Amino acid sequence: MDLGLSHRIAIVTGASRGIGLAVTRALVREGATVVTGARKNTPELEALAGTGRVLAVEVDLSGPTGPRSLVDAAVSAYGGVDVLVNNVGAVRPRVDGFLTVTDEEWEAAWTINFLAAVRATRAALPHMAGRTGAGVVTISSVNAFLPDPLVIDYGTAKAALSNFCKAVSKEFGPQGIRVNTVSPGPVSTALWLGDDGVAASVSAATGGSPESVAEQAAGGSVTGRFTRPEEIADLVAFLASDRSGNITGADFVVDGGLVTTL
Repeated sequence: MDLGLSHRIAIVTGASRGIGLAVTRALVREGATVVTGARKNTPELEALAGTGRVLAVEVDLSGPTGPRSLVDAAVSAYGGVDVLVNNVGAVRPRVDGFLTVTDEEWEAAWTINFLAAVRATRAALPHMAGRTGAGVVTISSVNAFLPDPLVIDYGTAKAALSNFCKAVSKEFGPQGIRVNTVSPGPVSTALWLGDDGVAASVSAATGGSPESVAEQAAGGSVTGRFTRPEEIADLVAFLASDRSGNITGADFVVDGGLVTTL
């Protein structure tokens, strides 16, 4: 299926690894030119930049000016923005409970999981006006509507993020700019499976192994496995394309059947 993304200019935040890297690869494969934002470029991202289809910008997206500077880099290089993928995020399991989470930790979670997307969206939308097929796809989480005390600050920020995207979709839909969210369950990325990921953090606190924690998490879904980053990326590419031209204000859950409610 040709998604019609050739000659489109896309921005992907948090693109150095995981879902963001997979999304960048998918968009490039579909013919888009991608401007990526990450605190530190990885060899995998630099290899994509070497193809001439990716402009890899090192930027602190948790800072108040970082998202705008990334958008400015895209506009300066290519004259506009067609697609924004808000992917950057981070989670730290609160294994010692809610009462131990400090104001500083709440602020950090809120900034990277919510404000970074707000700032990037605010900066990008004016440059999308009048461009055919413009849209925003934001990576939220099932924890936006599946509260879990282990990730209480992360889930709260993601709930705000989903609400924000729905509101923006209502304001900018009449202008031809579509806004949608994707809400993954556990995904096989470093966020979950890395040396300092969720599985390792939980196992260190409980005395188990990271492998057993991951196995238990995967067992919570009816498919019995984590989602692959490429599966999220293919959906994002579809939502960024004209093939989904009348889809806006929607949320797509990719969790292997983890959430059992309607």
